[in-house]
Amino acid sequence: MSSPPTQPLSILAHSTSLGERAAWQDRSVAVTAGPTAVVTGASSGIGAATARVLSGAGYFVYCASRRAERIEALAAEIDGTAVRCDVTDVRSVAHLAELVGPRLDVLVNNAGGAFGLDPVATADPEQWRAMFDVNVLGTLHATQALLPALTASGDGVIVNIGSIAGRVAYEGGGGYTAAKHATAVMTETLRLELVDQPLRICEVAPGMVRTEEFGLVRFDGDVERAEAVYAGVRDPLVADDVAEAVRWIVTRPAHVNIDLLVIKPRVQAAAHKVHREP
Repeated sequence: MSSPPTQPLSILAHSTSLGERAAWQDRSVAVTAGPTAVVTGASSGIGAATARVLSGAGYFVYCASRRAERIEALAAEIDGTAVRCDVTDVRSVAHLAELVGPRLDVLVNNAGGAFGLDPVATADPEQWRAMFDVNVLGTLHATQALLPALTASGDGVIVNIGSIAGRVAYEGGGGYTAAKHATAVMTETLRLELVDQPLRICEVAPGMVRTEEFGLVRFDGDVERAEAVYAGVRDPLVADDVAEAVRWIVTRPAHVNIDLLVIKPRVQAAAHKVHREP
């Protein structure tokens, strides 16, 4: 693996003028001399952990997220680049691709989320739409925009962060499981379609991961409901566990494709089967 770049750069994609952008692109050739990675949803949780782990493995990381302040701090910490990007917006993702340039080694499609836990009969269609926008179309947008740069690297790796929810169904999770099923099928289809290209297409499907925001977002800020998800569960996964799985996948030899890596805490036998202590 090449040595990491020595000149960190932190910018906000939306705030650069055309002239500034051109100057940045000229400079980026020198800045990103080593292997490069884009991590979406990098402002917290699995995304932030993955950015840190990949940086530690020698990658220059583009930290992409809507929340500028958080990714600027992260980029400064890991000597990467902060790019404000909304993966549900095609133009925003195109801007990200423009800033990354003609070559990219790794794309981690991590941006996602769950909203609500209502049964199908009474679910809010807007919540379903939001889940498909970020989990499915967001992954599609980033993949389409960055695919040429990944192919140009000669060994591009796409890692989609799915979920065990993409392989099962459970009451109250219709919208989220449907979105994650779509992510899983997209990953498998892309692998079939690009088998003749120098690309590896992979999915990490975590089980119960305790992060600072996933439950709060799902339950609209209700701390009690968010905490109840982990009640009695000894040692659920944490973001670093998933990030290390991503690092392992992308650092395999070029001929090795990890189609699917399912990772769960020891106390979780299935999505619906979790040992809880009194």
